[in-house]
Amino acid sequence: MAHGNGTSGGTAIPDHEFWDTFYTERDQIWSGNPNVVLVRETHGRTPGTALDLGCGEGADAVWLAGQGWRVTAVDVSRVALGRAAERAAAAGVADRVDWQWHDLSQSFPEGTFDLVSAQFLHQPGEILRERILRRAAGAVAPGGVLLIVGHAGFPAWEEHDREEARFPTPDEVLAALSLPEDGWEVQLSEEHERIQNGPDGQPATRRDNALKVRRRG
Repeated sequence: MAHGNGTSGGTAIPDHEFWDTFYTERDQIWSGNPNVVLVRETHGRTPGTALDLGCGEGADAVWLAGQGWRVTAVDVSRVALGRAAERAAAAGVADRVDWQWHDLSQSFPEGTFDLVSAQFLHQPGEILRERILRRAAGAVAPGGVLLIVGHAGFPAWEEHDREEARFPTPDEVLAALSLPEDGWEVQLSEEHERIQNGPDGQPATRRDNALKVRRRG
C-alpha cells in the first residue's frame, strides 16, 4: 500500500492519523486480491517466514498464509490492521499471521525472514523510503528474497507536474539499497503494465516496476 504523510492546511498529519482517516472513509478500500507480482514471484517457492510491509487490509498476508507461509504483517493504520485480522479469521489463517503496528520511519519488526515484501510502499520523501527499504533488506535471511513493487508513474486521472514529480526506476531502487554485489543476486528488475480502475470505475493502463533480489547463503 502507498503509505506516506498527509497534509491539511499546511500542517503535517502523523501517518497513523492520516491513514486511519483514509481507511474509515469506506468499508473496504482495496480489491481484496493479492498483488499479482507477489503471486507470480512466489510461485513454486517453499513457504517459510514472510514479512509484509505496509499490509493495508491484509490481502497479501492472508494469501501468503493460505499458501503455507508464516507471516508478520505490518501497517501504520490500526483500522487497516483490524480489518486485516478479520479477513484472516474468515479465511481460517488467523494463527499464521502476526499483525503488528509500526510507523516504519520510527520502528521496524524484529527478526529475519525468507521473504520480505514491500508492495507500493511509497513515501513523500525518497530518502525516508530508501532508509526503510535498506532496513527491509537487512531483514532478509540467508537464501531469502526481497521483493519491492512500486509505481512507475502517476495514474492518468491524477493531475501532477509530470516533469518534476517522478518515481525511481528498478535500477535506482537497487542502487539506493547499497547491497554488496557478492552477497546478493538480482532475480528480477522490470517495468510492466497493468490495468487499474479509476475513480469513475473506468479501466486505465498504469505502469509499475518490480525489483527482486536474493541474499546469497
